[in-house]
Amino acid sequence: MKKVLALLLTSMMLLAACSSAPTSNGGNESGTNQGDGKEKITIWAWDPKFNIAALNIAKDAYAAENPDLQVEIIENAQNDIVQKLNTGMSSGTTKGLPNIVLIEDYRAQSFLQVYPDAFYPVADNIKASEFADYKLGPTSYDGKNYGVPFDSGVTGLYVRTDYLEQAGYTPADMQDINWDQFIEIGKKVKEATGKDWLTMDPTDLGILRIMIQSAGSWYLKEDGRTADLEGNAALKEAFETYKEIVEANIAKTHSDWSQMVANFNNGSTAAVVTGNWFTPSIMAADDQAGKWAIVPLPKLTNNANSVHASSLGGSSWYVLNVPGKEAAAKFLGETFGANVDMYQKLVTDVGAIGSYKPAVEGEAYKAPNEFFGGQNIVSDFANWTAQVPKVNYGLHTYAIEDTILVVEMQNYLNGKDIDQVLADAQKQADAQIK
Repeated sequence: MKKVLALLLTSMMLLAACSSAPTSNGGNESGTNQGDGKEKITIWAWDPKFNIAALNIAKDAYAAENPDLQVEIIENAQNDIVQKLNTGMSSGTTKGLPNIVLIEDYRAQSFLQVYPDAFYPVADNIKASEFADYKLGPTSYDGKNYGVPFDSGVTGLYVRTDYLEQAGYTPADMQDINWDQFIEIGKKVKEATGKDWLTMDPTDLGILRIMIQSAGSWYLKEDGRTADLEGNAALKEAFETYKEIVEANIAKTHSDWSQMVANFNNGSTAAVVTGNWFTPSIMAADDQAGKWAIVPLPKLTNNANSVHASSLGGSSWYVLNVPGKEAAAKFLGETFGANVDMYQKLVTDVGAIGSYKPAVEGEAYKAPNEFFGGQNIVSDFANWTAQVPKVNYGLHTYAIEDTILVVEMQNYLNGKDIDQVLADAQKQADAQIK
């Protein structure tokens, strides 16, 4: 953690010494002219079956009207992108950096606030009001829009309808429930079927993020820098709910992504609360077609601000302040920022549900999904996207969760008082993220 803070301090000092954007280097190929009349831009993203596939659809759509722009898409692991951006931006040079980069929403502010001059505002290329409100917080800084929102991380409750029926329930019984009711249903399902209700990774507290955002709360205050742990009512209830799930013995434990997916595909787990991007993983089990439904997120039982909608993950596109930035911004503006037809193809070919509001009126968003019993799942997710509370993910989401809350959660599960847990977490956060 100290190394991370040292890097951030060094980065801020370097930026303070430079009144303009990072200097360009002649070796940077971004935004170059290819000598054939075509300008070239480069884009970094991860996940070939999702983000890269979406980019290729956007590339083809743009080329149909703008054949003079060459778009090079380069796959990098997300962690590699984070490292390369930090290294390049902290050095004050743009050498080797792309024109466009995909950044996870949880991480965006740690770049925008530390390296604001490294990014190019895109307000002239999009209409911010046409995107889901909750996506505008992570993509903006100091009153400027720097990101073009991409996929919605909107969550839902995926549930096996056949297991529900064995316990005497239907999806209709799951439409307006709280977490206490969710746990009670899970107990009945396990009793009736022998199947675990959930699967959870003890080192990943994504379910806490889902719970607290549903109440418009986060690990950080509105400034995105100050920890908000002690006295955070939503977080306290989320901790208590997590413990209730564990003590109810309705959750299977997994340690990695492949184990998580296997728990559903082999039929050993009945439900999952997660982002809509999990749909293809559920559908990978062909023999389970017609046995799943997606219902609204449970809301916190004792928090009046909690709603049946939240987010997990999600990312957005950013233009770097390097040669070719105008062409890059135009590319994003005319594809992810405007092309309704393209968004229909993203849904049908990739399964990517964007956060662009006008796309909801397209046919692909209204089409039934036979795997989910004919449910209009894309339309449902789009409606829930509009209800997700807007919060400031700030600079330290992962630092607080991975190095503090994961440990304190285990302390809580082992008997430590919840108020003391959050008080100690607050002290640690205050000391580490100054």
